[in-house]
Amino acid sequence: MGGTSLDLFRTFLTVYRSGSVSAAADLLGLSQPTVTAHVKALEADLTRPLFRRVARGMTPTPAADHLAARIGPALDDLAQAVHHELHGPAETFSHTVHLGGPAELVCARVLPSLAGLVTEGLRLRITLGLPDQFLADLSAGGLDVVVSTVRPRRRGLSVDALTDEEFALVAAPTWTFDDIDHAPLIAYAENLPILRRYWRTVFDIRLTRTPAVVVPDLRGVLAAVTAGAGITVLPTYLCASELADGRLHQLHDPAIPPINTLFIASRNGPTHPAVTAVRGHLLLHASGW
Repeated sequence: MGGTSLDLFRTFLTVYRSGSVSAAADLLGLSQPTVTAHVKALEADLTRPLFRRVARGMTPTPAADHLAARIGPALDDLAQAVHHELHGPAETFSHTVHLGGPAELVCARVLPSLAGLVTEGLRLRITLGLPDQFLADLSAGGLDVVVSTVRPRRRGLSVDALTDEEFALVAAPTWTFDDIDHAPLIAYAENLPILRRYWRTVFDIRLTRTPAVVVPDLRGVLAAVTAGAGITVLPTYLCASELADGRLHQLHDPAIPPINTLFIASRNGPTHPAVTAVRGHLLLHASGW
């Protein structure tokens, strides 16, 4: 693998993100036979299949998912660096990037991660909300990049796993694990989606209780629980400071905590260097969230 051409990896990643040889050929300015030859050569070097050929394109294998996660951020970062050196930051960031994502994650992790690019000239416009509307706006051209809590299934999108968020059952120190059957539940939604998943995964119990407080922003849930209003389940990135300084504590420490994979999506096809920079930067830094 050490002698494998960088072009093979670039071709592989384009096929992986576009979903077909023909789309990748158009994006790369290569013939379809050349793209196919690149993929086959990389598969031979790696001694494993990367795609399954299906009627509508190419379906990645688990090996392809793993490889794309490893090399995607680096290749995006390289493309950004080359463009930056050739054209300078003014042209790299001449396009305003429109990014959509869940309010809590965008405010707590995405925006701080992009601060360095903003100081270099990046212009951002943020839309906060739910995945379904974001993905429709992304396909229609209203957004450039979407961070999603569910895997986007729309055709025409380039999708990569971003990172895994881990969930914890937390409360203020006045509550203990012995209180979980009667303590007030503070929830993101009336049907307790995060709490129910935790109960099902960790306790193998169907949670049917009515929440005491419902606030459609996990930062509000965090504030209520930190003040002692009850118990909840939160992604650990959101309550890391409160856990560290003792304002919250974990009520339970399961051997395998529930996780949820976050995804980043943009449209297939040529993208502005500013969009490539944002996408690559987030993919590179999300593992530290």
